[in-house]
Amino acid sequence: MNEHILIVEDEEELCTTLGDRLRSEGYVIDVAMDGKAGGEKALRLPFDLIILDIMLPHISGLDLCTDLRRAGLGTPILLLTSLGQTVDKVVGLKLGADDYVTKPFDTLELMARIEALLRRAPAKTDLARSGGQPIYQFGSIVIDIRKTKVTQDGKPVNLTAREFHLLRYFAEHQGVTLSRDELLEQVWGQKAGTFTRTVDMHVASLRQKLEMLPKKPEMIITVPGMGYRFQG
Repeated sequence: MNEHILIVEDEEELCTTLGDRLRSEGYVIDVAMDGKAGGEKALRLPFDLIILDIMLPHISGLDLCTDLRRAGLGTPILLLTSLGQTVDKVVGLKLGADDYVTKPFDTLELMARIEALLRRAPAKTDLARSGGQPIYQFGSIVIDIRKTKVTQDGKPVNLTAREFHLLRYFAEHQGVTLSRDELLEQVWGQKAGTFTRTVDMHVASLRQKLEMLPKKPEMIITVPGMGYRFQG
């Protein structure tokens, strides 16, 4: 196993209990007691998963989640929320978190969610080799963020700058259904609600370049009435 997990939580007793349980399961654990320290560790060291409390000193978990995604970090993020923070849960998922668990949580449920996120997470090479930026691998497709380079079966895939940014955003949100409005805002910087076929055209182009059968895509899936989901 030996996956490396960062726990960002200011409750010392919870950190100790959760850390001990995860270590007993074979995970390597690092801990940060506030948002600032958590952000510094998350961007400096390669982690396979970040467990992030919403209520943190210095920088809130939601703000930290936003900062990490803007920095290009694709590491799965599991939010810890307090009972009744429904709005925060929704906001957290929209900001790039992959899942959440409500405190007080059932340990077995938490372990199951951790295992599920680690299974879905794209393989990443050593961050040191890519200048601190992840290299995503989905089957035969490799996405090198720092070099803005994509290869398939070892051969370069020629993408436009916008296609690369779109593919990167998909890779960072693997398994998440993304609306056209969100993609327009995050990849193109356009206002939500703008009527345009831009997203659809670029998705079609990516499919032509990456899918075995573009008309029957297995990587970038259309979710009727909602948008697209990147399966990887």
